[in-house]
Amino acid sequence: MSEVAVVASPPQGGRTLERFSYDDAIVRMFVAATLIWGLVGFSVGMLLALQLPFPTLNGGIEWITFGRLRPLHTNAVIFAFAGNGIFAAIYYSTQRLCKARMFNDTLSRLHFWGWQAIIVSAALTLPFGITQSKEYAELEWPIDIAIAVVWAGFFGVNFFMTLVKRRERHMYVALWFYIATIITVAVLHIFNNLWVPILSPTLIKSYPIYAGVQDAMMQWWYGHNAVAFFLTTPFLGLMYYFLPKAAERPVFSYRLSIIHFWSLVFIYIWAGPHHLHYSAVPEWAQTLGMVFSLMLWMPSWGGMINGLLTLRGAWHKVTTDPVLKFFVVGITFYGMSTFEGPLLSIKAVNALSHYTDWTIAHVHAGALGWNGFMVFGMCYWLAPRIFQTKLYSTALAETHFWIATIGILVYVVPLYVAGILQGLMWGTMTPTGQLAYPDFVETTQAIIPMYYLRAIGGSLYIVAAMIGCFNFYKTWQSRPAVYDVPVYEAPALKDVAIVEESAPESTLTGVTDTGMALDVFSKMWWHRAWERMPIKFTVLTTIAVASASLLELVPTFVIRSNVSTISTVTPYTPLELAGRDLFVSEGCYNCHSQMIRPTVAETKRYGEFSKAGESVYDHPFQWGSRRIGPDLAREGGKQSHQWHVLHFRNPSDLNQGSIMPAYPWLMRKELDFESVPLRIAAMQTLGVPYPQYEGLARDQAKADAEKQAAEIAAAFVEQNGGQPYVDLKGRQYDLADKQVVALVAFLQRVGTDLFKNPDASVEEGADPAAAPPVDIVTPHPETEADVAPERTAMAPTGDQS
Repeated sequence: MSEVAVVASPPQGGRTLERFSYDDAIVRMFVAATLIWGLVGFSVGMLLALQLPFPTLNGGIEWITFGRLRPLHTNAVIFAFAGNGIFAAIYYSTQRLCKARMFNDTLSRLHFWGWQAIIVSAALTLPFGITQSKEYAELEWPIDIAIAVVWAGFFGVNFFMTLVKRRERHMYVALWFYIATIITVAVLHIFNNLWVPILSPTLIKSYPIYAGVQDAMMQWWYGHNAVAFFLTTPFLGLMYYFLPKAAERPVFSYRLSIIHFWSLVFIYIWAGPHHLHYSAVPEWAQTLGMVFSLMLWMPSWGGMINGLLTLRGAWHKVTTDPVLKFFVVGITFYGMSTFEGPLLSIKAVNALSHYTDWTIAHVHAGALGWNGFMVFGMCYWLAPRIFQTKLYSTALAETHFWIATIGILVYVVPLYVAGILQGLMWGTMTPTGQLAYPDFVETTQAIIPMYYLRAIGGSLYIVAAMIGCFNFYKTWQSRPAVYDVPVYEAPALKDVAIVEESAPESTLTGVTDTGMALDVFSKMWWHRAWERMPIKFTVLTTIAVASASLLELVPTFVIRSNVSTISTVTPYTPLELAGRDLFVSEGCYNCHSQMIRPTVAETKRYGEFSKAGESVYDHPFQWGSRRIGPDLAREGGKQSHQWHVLHFRNPSDLNQGSIMPAYPWLMRKELDFESVPLRIAAMQTLGVPYPQYEGLARDQAKADAEKQAAEIAAAFVEQNGGQPYVDLKGRQYDLADKQVVALVAFLQRVGTDLFKNPDASVEEGADPAAAPPVDIVTPHPETEADVAPERTAMAPTGDQS
């Protein structure tokens, strides 16, 4: 497509008019990517939904198990579908709001193709188990670097330079939200993804610099605010631009938009700890997260009200315009989600809802209801304009809307029921003080019907999306042979006079001078000055985000008493470390938590509640956010080696009704012993104490791992009646060099350090990482008096992450 360069027209009235055109080609590219990746992300989600009631649906193929595909689904929907939708909205609206073409067409194309390459990289790595396991930040270190370059270097520079060379003095409210999005996502991504990489031609692996409590705080500072500043603020910018355009009405309240923006930007960043209620995170942090989450309800609903009331005088259009239908339902889901979020942050409610499908319903109501409907509504509004033709079928757009609306309701309502049922069954006690449902599988089987309904609702949403994509495709087919490129004229910003803002007069009578001053201030006339200074506006936004982040996070890192250490907690052995990495690689964290909450029902079911000092060597933490299977925080020593191996072969053989898929490849695939010294070296860089592997002795880690693996394999044969492992097809395997021995080693270690005898400390010069034999672990204590004492003083270097 040919474009018109910026040229000067003859002076008119003392001002030189510049001629320019907009780059709509990049918008078309992002819209196409949005629709394509949307179908991909939804389809992967459908496969996952079906695997819950039908765990054998993966057909024994390791690359499509629930644990490996779940992060691919979340990344595809968030960063591919919603992300490309965000970019389409920003590239279209920013040019119009600034009266300027994007700063650099090459940067626009680098942004587009770089982002698609990142998405493809996710699709090529996550199914192969290449993951960091940090929710919404699973991608490994080379892709992290690419994200930073594409987001900040290509997209950020292009956007902010467009603001600098704009021809419109004041920045409209949508631009404020775009600024907050770009700045905050960059900060979140960079600081949550500080890691020590393993540099190996055969291994893509890294360990975060944070561990345990600190890693949990950083992750949910990132995780909650990825929702805030990737799935909320840019979509609010989208709403503030496209809804008034579609309704042909101005935004309801300018002052409300100011309150909405600044309160949202400052308050949202504090709310992350509400994901960690009743965990080992310090109590003050949990309470802080809850309080700010409750405060967050006000600005969120302020934005919803501002959006819906923009339709005043235009509600009759909603009955005939599918674009407005999508926007109204999308904003309504935003209101519902932003009411439900603060509700779930209340500790009493969270005690019931956490780890259940209630959270899954909440997330999908936001992602498919709020984000999905806003994206589709925007695309329907854009299609005739960017393709320069009439929408192929309004009837199909209406059909898309109604099927998607029914689908999302059929999807989320059963999950709400399932979540509440799960929480109640987990916590119900008998009159004698025993668990009413002691077997975790009882809960699983009770909610299977809800999973069927969920799959039906999801299939309806996908069918609706396919109808929409067909409608867009047919619209694109009817495009003109050559797109028209309108040329616009506007004076350069330097030729536009600055009108200084002045305070209005108060209209109040009979009040004090202070009251009149507050009345003048509340008119927010002063904010107009900020709106013509993008650099100052960006700095103020950054300060709001950074100050809240520092006040929340720094105490966890510098106050010693926040993370007490435990004398009996030692680093993992080399084989256990490799097994933990396999636990991460297989995505086990997607179904199993490792955090027992201090409630009667939890300790009855799983054992002693989790302590902060137990995870000081966990890079990354593995506390989890959902329980499709039972918690594993006290799994060590509960079962024999034989039980674990046969459980991986076919879980339902040992636990009737289990929906865990089989993992037969763990008993076939060889363990990468060669990489063990590299893993140990990375941990040493992070300060984890492995003195026996310092310097040239590091290769001894491989020999130690092989020795422990041989012992576990021999123990399995002994426990298996002297018989070697035989798979379901009758093939025999020696497990001594197989992946399963490392995973078994890790599972047998989990949660056992707390119960070691502190008096039987490791002799000087011995291996401090060596754990006692797993089959003689001290039985789980029932009282706090039996727990190894915690030391409130800071541990030596390496004991504290």
